[in-house]
Amino acid sequence: MTELVGIYDRSERGKLALTGAGAKEFLQGQITNDVLALAPGTGCYAAFLTPKGKMLGDLRVLDAGDELLLDCERVALQELFDMIRRFSIGYEVELHKRTLECGLLSVFGPDAVAGVPEAEHAHVLGSLGDVGVRAIRTDVGLDLLCDAADVDALKRTLDVPELTEEQAELGRIEQGRPRYGTDLDDSVIPQEAGLNERAVSFTKGCYVGQETVARLFYRGKPNRSLRGLRLSEPAQSGAALRLGDRQVGQITSVACSPTFGSIGLALVRREAPVGSVVSVGENGTTAEVVELPFTG
Repeated sequence: MTELVGIYDRSERGKLALTGAGAKEFLQGQITNDVLALAPGTGCYAAFLTPKGKMLGDLRVLDAGDELLLDCERVALQELFDMIRRFSIGYEVELHKRTLECGLLSVFGPDAVAGVPEAEHAHVLGSLGDVGVRAIRTDVGLDLLCDAADVDALKRTLDVPELTEEQAELGRIEQGRPRYGTDLDDSVIPQEAGLNERAVSFTKGCYVGQETVARLFYRGKPNRSLRGLRLSEPAQSGAALRLGDRQVGQITSVACSPTFGSIGLALVRREAPVGSVVSVGENGTTAEVVELPFTG
């Protein structure tokens, strides 16, 4: 993988909090992962779905003891907010908006994780300089949650380069981590995106969309799967992928990797399994379909 060292400002992510004695019980019946199993200082990644198992968004849930902290892609925030407002009636739950009140910096690099437990989504309260932060373990370093007014001071305290969006996206794409609103939308079932292991509990009990997710997992095989593409030359997101005369997908994310060259992500139909070479767009570009994350 390409080693990134620096920070990236993700303060635009949607942020909410749930308080009240019924917060965990309510969320347990709405999202794909096991919220009741969380203890203070832990968290999980999950999706929230339509009754037919299609993704309305994904989110991170952090158990902060007296509240559950939720963050998601900004494009999914309204759906998450509406879901909570609509279905929390009858539960002892209060919803709090935090998007504008809180900043979020992602810190990349091998030295970023000192003092935070190893499990992804583990989090601790602390301070950096004069700034109070919640440090959250990620797959590439730490996320630092702070007051929005303290973001600039926190950047100065960290004193490491600020990454561009292209650099941050490079790390995500090499890791094979799909992004809602870019690689995923409301046509996608979690298994198609390779999210079952990270985002879905098959032992927690009922939640919205469970029947479709469970049936596909136990009895079916997805018609398409999230794959990596090793491109013969740079291509654009949205370019069609064809195997012979048949379209088998389209590129959703692209990057130019110092390690792997031109790469991309796509939901590729099973007619083009790993190892297939597909045509890209109309200009003679080709791509090899590979497993994720990118290796070798």
